[in-house]
Amino acid sequence: MHKNTMKKIFITRKIPEIGINMLKEKDYEVDICPVEKVPSQSKLMGHLKEKPYDAIISLLTDKIDASIFRAAPNAKIVANYATGYNNIDLKDAKKRGIVVTNTPGVSSLAVAEHTMALMLALTTRLIEGDKFVVAGKFKGWAPDNFIGTDLSGKTVGIVGVGNIGGRVAYMAHHGFGSKIIYTDVVQNTKIESDCGAQRFSDLNELLKVADIVSLHVPLLESTHHLINESHLKLMKPTAFLINTSRGPVVDEAALVRALESKTIAGAGLDVFEFEPKLAKGLRKLPNVVLTPHIASARESARRDMAVLVAQDIIDFFEGREPKNKVV
Repeated sequence: MHKNTMKKIFITRKIPEIGINMLKEKDYEVDICPVEKVPSQSKLMGHLKEKPYDAIISLLTDKIDASIFRAAPNAKIVANYATGYNNIDLKDAKKRGIVVTNTPGVSSLAVAEHTMALMLALTTRLIEGDKFVVAGKFKGWAPDNFIGTDLSGKTVGIVGVGNIGGRVAYMAHHGFGSKIIYTDVVQNTKIESDCGAQRFSDLNELLKVADIVSLHVPLLESTHHLINESHLKLMKPTAFLINTSRGPVVDEAALVRALESKTIAGAGLDVFEFEPKLAKGLRKLPNVVLTPHIASARESARRDMAVLVAQDIIDFFEGREPKNKVV
């Protein structure tokens, strides 16, 4: 159906060589955006207009919409180097007959481990302790220095139990003896049998019970501000909120108010509502752990993601259905 020689591929930022080499081995012409930081929309459009590109490999930080599709009218596939795809206008892509793919599953272990790291950092007050020592304030052991709380035995509430949420449930239950409760549109019988997990049909009821709430949902209209001011008020004053999903799932300004007023005990965030900007006051709070969207930043995950985007493009141009097709 599609000839594979001399296909032109544009990559919006450098990805691991393994994926680039897979494309070059097929005699595709591969161009990479020459800037290391996130290219502006106008620069991206300018680069795409330079050649009749047949495919685009985009990153989560790229807004792929009608303006990009117009700049690359030859492009028939956009392979998103990310698990999510909320950066792509799927309706417009579908209308134009453009295939969109993503890279699901490969970063699940990394994100789950990072989620556990955030939980542990909060319960042990690890970051606070580190800053205290680095600032030269440590004068020796004291019985009341940074008293934390146990993770073991706590009730962990998981919102969304796909690949990542399921792994978090397993780690928390089998590693720390945590009681697992969850809410999802679909019942997950596997974590119920593996972890004794209890399903809650109502998010509000889960929030009232959980000691730690961990978010693992995609960003959709229905999940935007899934956790807002009224939801935060339902949580225990001793509870922690973890978000390694997407920033806009949480009303960040409401979260700052809840943390300032001790409505909840703390939060661990790897993603932010207006990334890379943070809600006013968030970085000054002592009861937060903030990481720069690095939950999936593992060499193994990044390599696997590069392989997936390359293989989906190869499959498309060789007439096969891309394995990770979204639309």
